[in-house]
Amino acid sequence: MNTSIKPLDRPAGLADRVYHQLRDNIGSHQIRPGERLQEVSLAAQLGVSRTPVREALARLESEGMIAMEGRGFVVPELTDADIEEIYQLRFLLEPAAVSSAVVEVGSAADLASMTAAIEDAVAAEKDGDFRAFLEANSRFHNAWRALVPNRRMSKLLDQYVGHVRFLRVLTLGDASARKAALSGMKNIHAAFKKRDAEAAAGAMHKHLQAAKHSLIQAIEQIDREKEAEQAASAH
Repeated sequence: MNTSIKPLDRPAGLADRVYHQLRDNIGSHQIRPGERLQEVSLAAQLGVSRTPVREALARLESEGMIAMEGRGFVVPELTDADIEEIYQLRFLLEPAAVSSAVVEVGSAADLASMTAAIEDAVAAEKDGDFRAFLEANSRFHNAWRALVPNRRMSKLLDQYVGHVRFLRVLTLGDASARKAALSGMKNIHAAFKKRDAEAAAGAMHKHLQAAKHSLIQAIEQIDREKEAEQAASAH
């Protein structure tokens, strides 16, 4: 047997690419709650075979991003219990993760991505650009998460990042929510600059509290609007 011949890799991790594409689309509300996902139609839209789509859908279902319904899948509406579970997990993981990430900072260069994201978020907030702010916010969180030394913890954080982006889209359209988010980002960034792990954990905890509060307010507003629409259609 010729040992110099290497096994062929699967084409560029196609199932992984499909998974990330669908997760991003759900997180950004391009695929909305209640929308059905069919294997055949998705494969046609993405220009791939059904196999990587099937694998990606199974992975999304295991993470709770989609739910099986009939012969396909659907993006579920997040319930109060879902939100409570997500934030319970965030409160447990993210302060500990950000604390461990601070220890890894060796120079200002390690904070370059976070600093750039903060600057872009400030500019986006000044312009009232929701989409640009959302993108900068995501880059900020990706930047500190990249410093987390515990690979298993990092993987756990990655498992619910789609849910978190989904929740950010619901909240960051509101100016007061963006202001609170930007304040939290600045406080976390300041703790990183001081190399203060305890302050970073505390800042993250407050940041999550503010995010949860903004989310509850956003959902209550959506519910009021739905009730108003239903009342109007009944007359």
